[in-house]
Amino acid sequence: MNTPTLIGSLVFAAVLAVLVAVLIRQMVRGWRHRAQRQLSLIGRLPELPDTVGAALLGPTTGMYVGSTLAPSWLDRIAVGDLGYRSKAVLTRYPEGIMLQRSGATPIWIPDDAVVAIRTERGHAGKAMPVDGILAIRWRLPSGTEIDSGFRGDDHRVYETWTRKENG
Repeated sequence: MNTPTLIGSLVFAAVLAVLVAVLIRQMVRGWRHRAQRQLSLIGRLPELPDTVGAALLGPTTGMYVGSTLAPSWLDRIAVGDLGYRSKAVLTRYPEGIMLQRSGATPIWIPDDAVVAIRTERGHAGKAMPVDGILAIRWRLPSGTEIDSGFRGDDHRVYETWTRKENG
């Protein structure tokens, strides 16, 4: 490789690296601005209870897909860590639903805040060929309704989760 070709390649690589860095910075800024816009809608999450009764359903292992503003399955919540995917365990108690997430704070959904539990083909930008997402619509203390998505390791349990809500 001759010197002019080497210099041209290095300049091209440097320009490309700067362009990628600028794009990543803009994506992070966009995520932060979304969080600021949503902060008043989300408010504080419900507090974890000190004690709960015996588990009614679960524990069901799987993946927490994220939470979105209802009814849009693409409007991911950026406040706190609600928008981040993580491994999770979903359990239903008489007092509500506990979503324990790996590497993130647990989510407590009080029983009186649950609006609906259903299956969906997509949630928070994740699309499945069949109804592979368990979507829990619930009302925050601020009054905003959100959908929290969960993709279970065993999809056969979805029927039990949706039937429990209806019956």
